[in-house]
Amino acid sequence: MNAHDTASPFAVPATRWSDEQADALSAEELLLYRSNLLGSDLTVTNFGGGNTSAKLTGVDPLTGGKVPVLWVKGSGGDIGSMKLDGFASLYLDKLIGLEKLYQGVEQEDEMVGYLPHCTFALNPRAASIDTPLHGFLPFTHVDHLHPDSVTALAAADNGEAITREVYGGDVGWMAWKRPGFDLGLRLREYVKKNPGLRGVVMASHGLICWGDTAKSCYENSIDLIARAARFLNQHLASGPAFGGSVVPPLPAEQRERVAAALMPRLRAVMDAGRPKVGHFSDDRESLEFAGSRDFLRLSAIGTSCPDHFLRTKIAPLALDPERIEDEAYLAQAVAEYREKYAAYYERCAKPGDPAMRDANPVVIMVPGLGRISFAADKTTARLAGEFYGNAINVMRGAEAIGRYAGLDEREAFGIEYWQLEEAKLRRLPPPKPLVGRVALITGGAGGIGAATAARLLRDGACVVIADRDAVALDQAHDGFARQFGKDLVRAAVCDVTDEAQVTACFESCAREFGGLDILVANAGLASSASLEETSVDLWRRNYSVLAEGYFLTSRAAFPLLKKRGGSIIFIGSKNALAATPNASAYASAKAAAVHLARCLALEGGPSGIRVNVVNPDAVIRGSRIWDGDWRKERAQAYGIDSGEALEQHYRNRSLLKRDVLPEDIAEAVLFLASDASAKSTGNIINVDAGNAQAFTR
Repeated sequence: MNAHDTASPFAVPATRWSDEQADALSAEELLLYRSNLLGSDLTVTNFGGGNTSAKLTGVDPLTGGKVPVLWVKGSGGDIGSMKLDGFASLYLDKLIGLEKLYQGVEQEDEMVGYLPHCTFALNPRAASIDTPLHGFLPFTHVDHLHPDSVTALAAADNGEAITREVYGGDVGWMAWKRPGFDLGLRLREYVKKNPGLRGVVMASHGLICWGDTAKSCYENSIDLIARAARFLNQHLASGPAFGGSVVPPLPAEQRERVAAALMPRLRAVMDAGRPKVGHFSDDRESLEFAGSRDFLRLSAIGTSCPDHFLRTKIAPLALDPERIEDEAYLAQAVAEYREKYAAYYERCAKPGDPAMRDANPVVIMVPGLGRISFAADKTTARLAGEFYGNAINVMRGAEAIGRYAGLDEREAFGIEYWQLEEAKLRRLPPPKPLVGRVALITGGAGGIGAATAARLLRDGACVVIADRDAVALDQAHDGFARQFGKDLVRAAVCDVTDEAQVTACFESCAREFGGLDILVANAGLASSASLEETSVDLWRRNYSVLAEGYFLTSRAAFPLLKKRGGSIIFIGSKNALAATPNASAYASAKAAAVHLARCLALEGGPSGIRVNVVNPDAVIRGSRIWDGDWRKERAQAYGIDSGEALEQHYRNRSLLKRDVLPEDIAEAVLFLASDASAKSTGNIINVDAGNAQAFTR
């Protein structure tokens, strides 16, 4: 039996607790240590999912007396990466005392409003809706997690019986109940009636378990999750998952090409006023599910765990792999999905519910290809895809032991459109101006290129930096990933004179982010020689980079930009407009690029493609070009020293007597890339501190 005949197994977690590390920590730090250990292991819980707590002793800032305090993960955040300020802290007695005010489930939203009145020591971190689950249980340490293995038990139609089979009498079972005050009270009563339990599986939800110490609680969580995973793996080992494969995966290289072609088409038909960013995954689990006999049946049922469908919508869009090259089919498939989502909203919405949100699919599954997800930003798109990966795991496990059971539609709607979730969305800060936009910058590791990348990233764009210098490219990429987050930046080795490399670079951009909105053609070189000393090779080298390179990258960008419009910015030069001695190859090639931009502005206008030029002059600092022979050659042309004297020469010849820096060019690029210049095309912006010879006429 080969790997294709067997189902993907569940990973079995193991304890990573270190007594040596834990012994040096305070009680609060132990809670954080435990939380980070759990959250950083994706076999234990998904990103942003689950919450942990500890009932500790604090000093009342008003009385100086010792009081019991509940420390619990606050609203939002991720237990794997949070710090101590990610915990809410509440007077435990006040929290428990809220029971006197509770009159029934109609009051759930109102009860959340009382939680801030229980805040200990003015902690600004908001308490989450799961706070009552932790507060009402009598145990010192509590973990509430959503491991795929246990959630598979919780989502099986025979989950209660299977839970008894897996755990004996160690773990209880509770039917589905929406998170909140009522669930906390029911859980407390259930545990009181069933003493000796180590945890409870909550149907369609996950696991809650506990311990007397931070270590025992952590090890209890790991053990219960591992037991579920081993049990499921025994059942999965007998054959393929989901009824077996009916659509085999495409070869890996073909999957990459198909995804690069498909994602921009999907992005175009899912435009809802703001551009979306895509994420592609062809992991084993996604290919196994999408290519299976049971795929259409199970994907239509939808996800069951609230942590999943809050990010993925209930069900994905399933595409026919034989028709994905047909744009009319894609438009129809997306339109039908939107119609079904609107019908779901109309069936379930009650007076006072929030307005319907974006009806476009978040997750798209394609047999043989894998999983694609789209969202307002790259991180959200990636996480949505990963959460649907969790849902696939849950379905695989549930089907191995019974039948997968989705959450009731109205219950799911109640979670998705819960006023508390709506309030959480409203608390989010407004998006940065370029969130959702995708930029590709050639010469991205150099001074102007890197400064431009940083400026676009700062305003929220996703950026691909392309450069022929692999070492410099890696250094730039790593720096941007640390500064802006690894989701937002990609690097591609690309020589703009190589047609195949240019094609591969733009395919990579489409596959990594779903499309393209901004091209900054910046790759360059410079040479200085009199006409008689200019060889044919030197002439061709300038034109191959500065003219043909701009042509090749623009040609590759046009099909992507035609999907929804966009902006091309050429980095030209003062020398494109003003003649200079001993640089005929360089200056005339730059002039050719500027005129190419004018031609492209005419051709791209009907498709909403704007093409403009930024002309710098003497951007010396941070420039790899100026670090080479060009600096000496220009100094010789002017008969001056190549050190500070050259910089002073350029500064003094400008009208404003100022240096021009890479960041100055980046600001001009930002303007031309943004909506601030939405009605500008075919233009030139000189960023040269003033040079009358280069005034446009």
